[in-house]
Amino acid sequence: MLTESLTRKVYLATGSAHKDLAVEIAQHMGLPLQEDEIKVFPSDERYFRFNESVRGKHAILIQSLASGKNGSVNDALMELVLMIDAARRASAHEITVVMPYMAYMRQDRKAKGREPISAAAVINLLQQTGADRLVSIDMHSAQTQAVFDGPFDHLTAEGIIRDALAEKVGTHHDEFIVVSPDGGRAKTSEIYAEELTIDVAHMPKRRSKDDPSVIKHPDFIEDVKGKTCILIDDLIDTAGTIVSAAEVLQKSGAKEVIVAATHGVLSGPALERLSNPAISELILTDTIPLDNAKEALGSKLTIIPSAPIIASSLEAIVTRDSLLQLFGGKNYS
Repeated sequence: MLTESLTRKVYLATGSAHKDLAVEIAQHMGLPLQEDEIKVFPSDERYFRFNESVRGKHAILIQSLASGKNGSVNDALMELVLMIDAARRASAHEITVVMPYMAYMRQDRKAKGREPISAAAVINLLQQTGADRLVSIDMHSAQTQAVFDGPFDHLTAEGIIRDALAEKVGTHHDEFIVVSPDGGRAKTSEIYAEELTIDVAHMPKRRSKDDPSVIKHPDFIEDVKGKTCILIDDLIDTAGTIVSAAEVLQKSGAKEVIVAATHGVLSGPALERLSNPAISELILTDTIPLDNAKEALGSKLTIIPSAPIIASSLEAIVTRDSLLQLFGGKNYS
């Protein structure tokens, strides 16, 4: 909890993309969440105005770059840009931008000629507008931090997801196995398996030559028969890969398949796919609004609050304490 003198120096604001999460963060920090003016003009242009003075204060601006009932991903991004610009022009002493989920982060390299590196473009836009510090959770590639010329705090939900899984595993270590759904998640899956003291298996993945959207896994995976399989990913978008993997595990004799991820983007056919009986439980954090997922998936969906780790991190930032110690170094692994 911040001291009263520090509290007076912090201005906590949120955009409209995921206000519920910002409310929870404010409650954990013991700070008021300001009711600033946000509106959309008939032309669909965005408007933002601070309702109180931010002069000389540390402005903490919270906005998940995700679509929802208040607009698209790009609406959320533009609203955030306006918030940063307003804080800079109103003479905020420091501007910290908190993106629990950062859109465009998967486009972190040039895979083909004549295409942008979209993650870099977004980060540069935020910095040029006036952001002094960025904060996000479980980036697709932690190296993306290098684009920002300043502090970029990379938080991780690994601890809270691992704790939720540990409760399920209990002392029945031989009955569970972590399965990597593709090569990109192999290292992370091995870390989870080691910390949960259970086995790990890897599933090779390839895309169809005729249709790259079609994911192909092997027809059978050894060592999963009769076990509860845990699939770990950083985010779930259209859910094609994760559902394909779950179906293979089910056919291979798995007792159950639990899917866990930090970010539930859940685009297009994702919710329909995730209702597949091959998946017994879906565990997500609430970095992105999950109202539609709650309605569609019901008791199959377990939501882990992300506000506590964000609030603790922001308190450390404000007081100049170490984030490395807060996450035991996992935010840099």
